[in-house]
Amino acid sequence: MTEGEMTESEMTDGDAMTEGEEMTEESMDGDMSPTDPSEAPMASVDRFSDAAGMLHQRSANDALPDADEPIDFDEMFLTQGYGPDGTVIQYYDFDVQPTQAAPIYALFYENGDPVEDQLNIVDVVPGDEGYNDFWQVHKVTVPDGYEANTATSVSQIQAAGYDIEPTETIKNCPVVPEGSTAELRHSADESATGLVNGWYDGEVVPYFLFGEASLSSSDGSVPLSPIYVSFNTNPGEDGGGPPSGFRSEDGSDQTHNVTATLPGDDGYSPLWQVNIFDNAEFDSVSDLESAQNADILAAGAAMVNCPVVSE
Repeated sequence: MTEGEMTESEMTDGDAMTEGEEMTEESMDGDMSPTDPSEAPMASVDRFSDAAGMLHQRSANDALPDADEPIDFDEMFLTQGYGPDGTVIQYYDFDVQPTQAAPIYALFYENGDPVEDQLNIVDVVPGDEGYNDFWQVHKVTVPDGYEANTATSVSQIQAAGYDIEPTETIKNCPVVPEGSTAELRHSADESATGLVNGWYDGEVVPYFLFGEASLSSSDGSVPLSPIYVSFNTNPGEDGGGPPSGFRSEDGSDQTHNVTATLPGDDGYSPLWQVNIFDNAEFDSVSDLESAQNADILAAGAAMVNCPVVSE
């Protein structure tokens, strides 16, 4: 993850450690040695626990992968819908996410150069309070003598007293189990499709990177864009809403879900504000205008992370 656009926000330091554990920059550099990520343990990741999942919970669907089991998002969580002009699109479904980004820490030397080979550091994984697939980049300035991967947790960064500067850059990086795959990226996205490794409390944690659009925020709130969807059974009816699945054309995976924007459009965001329209109007909806004219049963029903990966 690159530095991206930085703000002039006041730098902040983390909380000091308790007495007897206090660690300065000098003692950290002198008493700790770098950790080879290839020799570090992998963090446990479970996106489908009741604590982590909203639309997708293993307790309601035992076909979902177990904790730490690789997830094939192309097989299980790829949806085909329409763009605003009726273009057929595909997007991944990474479930409901909060609107406040979680912090991710990227390390830089005092001259502004990133610390080569240093993994980014996070403090939460799916199921933890405050977790979000969307991350606000925090720039951490380390001394010139710092060696990559000496810090492997947020608590170590804070204890060392390094300067921490929140930036305006927001990144979409869903944390997933090792071996997970999501092979598609939008033509505007130059990100590799493979997993990126980061640090979480001294353990390696894998995540995807989706960069089909630049996201920024001065306060860490994730931008939103509208999406219009319909289900096999309308909300309010027995078994209705998300448990019934998106309605699709007979014999096809084509839904009539419609996004209000696409990558490259002003206002595009992969965090979608969901508006549910009456499935009785399924056949009449094929673009943004027809979706907006449909009978909306629920506006702003959820915020879901669904990066558009083809159109």
